[in-house]
Amino acid sequence: MKSENLKEFNSAEDVAEMSDEELVLLTLENPNAYGFLIERYEEKLTRYILRISGGSKEDVEDTLQDVFISAYKNINSFDQDLKFSSWIYRIAHNKVISHFRKITARPKTVTYEGDNQLLNILASSEDLAKELERKYTGEEVRSLLEQMDERYKEVLVLKFLEEKDYKEISDILEKPMGTVATLINRAKKQFKEKAIKRDLKKV
Repeated sequence: MKSENLKEFNSAEDVAEMSDEELVLLTLENPNAYGFLIERYEEKLTRYILRISGGSKEDVEDTLQDVFISAYKNINSFDQDLKFSSWIYRIAHNKVISHFRKITARPKTVTYEGDNQLLNILASSEDLAKELERKYTGEEVRSLLEQMDERYKEVLVLKFLEEKDYKEISDILEKPMGTVATLINRAKKQFKEKAIKRDLKKV
């Protein structure tokens, strides 16, 4: 939403200070407020959908549009016990799953720079530091992620790239936190194994 619509609210500063949940309540009173939620999450969700789907630019844009439409249609049923971010990430997760075959059947032409951060973060973990000393390029990390089981790939993206805590990941994936912890540990192990195997092939 652009500045010309701000007259319907107190001020841009007031809106900026509102929590997501407060904006949801405002949207229920004035649908125009939903534009502020779109602005807050458009870039984040584009990155997230891209990372877990590997889809083309068009696929990602189509999925993102579906996410925002679905969230708006269901905003009356938003669970106030959840963070809005967890709720809309859950919708994005489900949309990617439902579109999975369509997305993966097309060429993967879009990449997101900076995903090499994942290996650096994983490498800072005590159990991975020795094995993952060297830096990988973003392309190499993406390649490793693409080789992983989908359930492991997504928890790594959520935990280390989207920086979600265990409770948020639990809400997004609709799995108990104990299960999330197990998935993350197994995902780190699988990522490490594939990284080591890649290094061995280079020797």
